[in-house]
This record gives sequence, C-alpha cells and structure tokens, in this order.
Amino acid sequence: MMMENEVFKYFDEGGERIRVVYIDAHNSKIFYVNLDINLCTPKMENLDKLEEELKNNILIKINDPYLKRIDESKISKIEKEKRDLYWPIINKLWEDRKIELLDKRTRNTLLKEVSRHSNITVITLRRILNRFWQRGMSKNSLLPDYKNSGGKGKERNSGNSKVGRPKNASYLEEGNEGINVTKDIKKQFELAVNKYYRNNKKVSIMETYNYVLRDFFSDVIIKDGQKSFIVWDKSRIPTYDQFYYWFKKFEDPRKDIILRESEKEFELKNRELLSNSTIETDGPGTRFQVDATIADIYLVSSLDRNRIIGRPVVYAIIDVFSRLVTGIYVGLEGPSWLGAMMALDNMVIDKVEFCRKYGIEITEEQWPARCIPDSILADGGEFEGYSVENLVNNLNIKIEIASPYRGDLKGIVERNFRTLNTKLKHKTPGAIQKEFRKRGDRDYRLDATLTLEEFTRIYINLVLLHNNKIIDKYQMEKEMLLDNVPPIPSQLWSWGIENKKGRLRVVDKEAFRLNILPSGKANVSRMGIRFKGLYYSSQKALEDQWFIKSKVRSIEILYDPRNMNSIYIPYEDGKSFETCYLLDKSKQYKDCILEEIIFNFELASEMKEAQKNIQNQLKVDVDTEIEKIVKNKKLKEANIESNNKKLKGINGNRALEKELNREKEVFKLGGEKNSTAGAEVIEFNKNNEEEKAEGSRDRIMQMLRRKRDEKRNE
Repeated sequence: MMMENEVFKYFDEGGERIRVVYIDAHNSKIFYVNLDINLCTPKMENLDKLEEELKNNILIKINDPYLKRIDESKISKIEKEKRDLYWPIINKLWEDRKIELLDKRTRNTLLKEVSRHSNITVITLRRILNRFWQRGMSKNSLLPDYKNSGGKGKERNSGNSKVGRPKNASYLEEGNEGINVTKDIKKQFELAVNKYYRNNKKVSIMETYNYVLRDFFSDVIIKDGQKSFIVWDKSRIPTYDQFYYWFKKFEDPRKDIILRESEKEFELKNRELLSNSTIETDGPGTRFQVDATIADIYLVSSLDRNRIIGRPVVYAIIDVFSRLVTGIYVGLEGPSWLGAMMALDNMVIDKVEFCRKYGIEITEEQWPARCIPDSILADGGEFEGYSVENLVNNLNIKIEIASPYRGDLKGIVERNFRTLNTKLKHKTPGAIQKEFRKRGDRDYRLDATLTLEEFTRIYINLVLLHNNKIIDKYQMEKEMLLDNVPPIPSQLWSWGIENKKGRLRVVDKEAFRLNILPSGKANVSRMGIRFKGLYYSSQKALEDQWFIKSKVRSIEILYDPRNMNSIYIPYEDGKSFETCYLLDKSKQYKDCILEEIIFNFELASEMKEAQKNIQNQLKVDVDTEIEKIVKNKKLKEANIESNNKKLKGINGNRALEKELNREKEVFKLGGEKNSTAGAEVIEFNKNNEEEKAEGSRDRIMQMLRRKRDEKRNE
C-alpha cells in the first residue's frame, strides 16, 4: 500500500525516482513529483496503476534520499532567515489550497495571486515549491542550497542503535555505524541481483553491490544534460558485508549458474551426480557409446615421410556395462558419418582377423566383441541423416542423440580418449605438448614420424590394454564379488553374457554394410543410370533393356562416398545387390571421392556462369550484324519478275553461281609467294594460259545468253 511522502523508484533503464505528495483515495488518484529533474510539477496518475506496478516490482520502495538528521545549531543565520521567511507562505498554501496547487489548470493563477500578496516572484515560488515537494515537504526542506536536507522525521525500524555485529573499534566513529537492512532494502538487494548478477554478462558480486549503491543509495545530478550519481555518506548506506550476507541468504546456485552460464553448462559441470551410466544398463549390449576425437598427434604420409598429413580422427565404441571397446576406427574421415560408418563396421567384424591385418596376434578372449547392441548413444553431427533409419528399422538398433555440448552423457568413451591422448603425449613423436611449448622451442609437428597405419597399431595396443586392465571406480555388483570377477572389461563382458540379460545380436557383415551405406535415388534413361552427375550401367540393366525403354524411372541405390567407381542396387531380399560400373563418358571421375566430383561440377557451373554475360553479348552482336547485312542489300530492280518466274530459274541460277564461285575459290599455288633476289624466274606458256581464260569466259557468256533467251521466250 502506498502512502504520502514515500519515495519509489522505477526499476528500469531510466530508473526514475518519485515521491508521493498527495493521495486522493476517494477518486483513486495519486499525485507525485520526479526527484531527478531540476524543476518539477506534480503529475496525476491512477492509484490502481501505481499499486499494480509496485506489486509487479516495476516500481519499488526506496529509502528517502533527503531524510536526514539536521543539527539546528549548525544551520547558518541566513539559511534560517530564508527558511523561516518561506515556510509560513508555503505551509499555508499547501494546507489551505492543496487541490488548486496540484491542478495544473489552476496552479498558475494561484501562484500569481500569492506572488502579489507576498512580493515573491512566480519563478521563485516555483523553485521553493519544487524544493518543498522533492525534499520531503518539511520545514527544513526549504533550506537554501542544502542538498541533503530531510523532511519530517520518520520512525526508525531499528530503534536507537544499529543491530548486528559491531565493527572494529578503529571504525567506530560517531555517525559511521552504517544502517540496518530492512525489508525494503532486502527487496532492493534481490532486484539488483536479478537484474545485474543473474545474466550472461557475468557481473561480479562487488559490481552488483556498486549497482545497488548507484540505484538506491545515491543522488542523481544532471549537469549539461548528463546524468551522474553521488553516493551517500557511508553512514546512510549498507556495507558490502551486509549485501554479501543477504546475497548468500537468498542465493540459488542452480538458477545463478543457468542464468550466468547456460543450462547446458550446468548439466555438464554442476548437476547432481546421483547416478552413473552402468546403473542404466542390465548387461553387455544394452547400450553402446560412440564418439570421435582428433588425436593429439601429427602423422606423416605413408608415401613420403617428409610430408605431414595432420592429426588423425579416432572413433571408439564402448559397451557401457563392461567398459569393453567394441569397435574403433582410425583415419582422416570426419568427424562425420563416414568415420562413424567405419567404426560401426569394425564393431561387427572378427577382431582376431582385424588385428592380424596390422601384424598383431590376439585371442578372441582378449577382444571378444563382434555384435550389435540394443541402443547406441552418439552425437547428432555424425548420426543425423544418412542411414540411421536403416539401423533403427532394419536392425532394430535404437539411436539416442546426445544434446549439443553434453560430452558428459558419453563420459565413458570421453574418458577413454583422455587416456589415449595422455599416452600419446609421453610416448610418441609428433604429439602435441601444449603445456611445455615455449617461445623458441622446436615445433613438435616437425617431430612427426608415424604413418596412419603405424598409429593404428599403437591405438589397437592401447585398446587391448584397456580391455584387459582393472577399471578404477567401477561400481561392482554383489554377484560379481561373489563370483570373484575383477573389474576388467573383457571379464565383465564374459560374466555379463553368462549372468545378465544383455541385448547382444550377431549380424551378417555384408547385410550390415548394406544398412550403413548412404542411400540415394538414381535416374534411368537412354544415356544410362545417372547419379550425382555420373553415368553407370550394369549387367542386369543391359539384360532387362532398361536403357531402351523411353520412360525414365528412378531407382534406389547405395554408394560409398569415398569411391564412386561403383554404386549398388539392393535387391528386395535385403541381402544381395547389383553392382553398377562407371561408363566411359564419366571415366574422368574414376577413383574420385564424392566431394571432389561435386566440387568439379560446381567449378564448371561457376565457369559457365562467369562467361554468361560475355556469351549474351556475343549473341546480341551477331544478331545486330545480321540485321546490318540484311538492311544493306542492293535495291531490287524496278521491273520485278513474278514469283513463278523466280522459282523456275533456281537450278540455272545455282549452276551459274557455282561456276562463278569456283573461279573465286580456285587454288593458285605459288601465286602469293614473294620472289627472292637472284632467283630464277620460270615463265609459263602465255598462249596456253590465255586460251584457258578465254575458254572459261566463253562458257560463262554462253550460259548467260542461254538464260537471257529462255526469259525472252517465256
């Protein structure tokens, strides 16, 4: 509930402070003045509106900035005289004619009337009234140039002394004991914390305290249009220790972390750890975790060890229940679906044969996994799109996508990567040594000596070590202890298969690959099977005469983006497929990866687009030149022959024109050669040449005469 002479502040960017000077409860009206302007007049507003703003913390109650004890003995004689001169006038005006003074329609008339009777100018009356309303409507509010004068005394909530633990003796001076934290001040603390502390700007607690002083315990000074704040004396403000005490009282760590950092950050680093991944499984194969990382090591090319090829991408798939690594991939793909696809393929193959390819002999007990799980937890980046639907619908594998930036959800596989990079840092050349690198030190990339195959062998050995070593902090079950099963992944895997439900299933390798390869649609036409701009054919397509039929069809195909030499048409049985080979018209893209092919097509398209303006200009120039030639033809003769006569003479005209054209086109060998000095000149038989020329002219003239006679006869 609002009362007269109370001070409030709008808790927004402007931070306007107001004082209630009068409440008309009968008409539900309230009059207030702004404390932050030099010359104010009362404004009227609905009482319900301000109380609603107060209820919603838009408007909050603050301490009266002008309420202060003023020692009468310390007031100068001149200040007393001016105060005592103005007080009877203002007090009588406020008590007797308050409504007229508050109403802007009658205020000017009233002030002029008072000015005539008191011999005080209207502008002086306005300034005195401004000081009266802003500073608490008390007698001392009229003291001239007294910036911290107060108003009528209010009852202190704390009684005669400050509560709480006293300060050190060296600070106990009169008037410097601080203030008590009242209910209103607590409210101010809370609003300041919500506004300044609980946001992504990450303002410190001390800075928040400074904002509290600025907004609630300072005077606003406007000079040259600029707003500044003057903090009150320390005897009138709460101390930082008081603010910090109450900050801790209503602290909400979860809310603070979420608003200052993010909800993802809270879930990742600060949430309650009351469960673990193993509890969520009931045996081997219930859930696998898959993730990728870029290893902290630089590798060299297997073709030329002087060429550094960068850092490899490592994929790992781990069974949550037993912590056994069930699939890996080391390569240069990804992190992407291609890398994840290779790791999934490794998950179902025989690990004994896989290790033998890299010269490592193991037993099946050392790495027993070659099956598919009930569910896989992975990142969205690698598993969204492509053939995930096939894993779900055909192989009944549930795919769980972890939220972005939530590596903690795959904590087991993440921990495995940390172990890998730690081993690499201390054991292998070319490993990243961030904490030991100083200016002038040798670049560790230059130490790279391992190829991709050699690094793969190292990683296989680390996986074998992991699968057969004791896991720290593994939550052992009672049955495990009774069966004397140590927390070793390979033994936990075997024990879980015998004693737990599990979800392990074996799948044919070829069928599994058909389900993890990316799929697409290819068009069939007379030119072949077209996919991604390339043309293919197959034995079945030729036998069934796909390319002869005029109707264009589309078919579902599978492809490996790493090599587009072949695509595959799966059969309806889901087990077999038809291999399509690349046609000669697309042989320039043999052994190319899909990204390279797409890049080449885009490059060709860009080149055509770059030449488009030039080509358009050439076409326009040609059209213009043709029009010039047509317009510049010779005028027709006056006696134009009929169309019928023109058509009948076509064959003769053609023969004549052909003869004339032959004369122009005849080859004259040696005729254009320049004679050299001292060369022998061989003269041809002039008689023969003249005879030939005359014979040719005679034939032409005879033909012309014949044509003329034919026209005359007609």
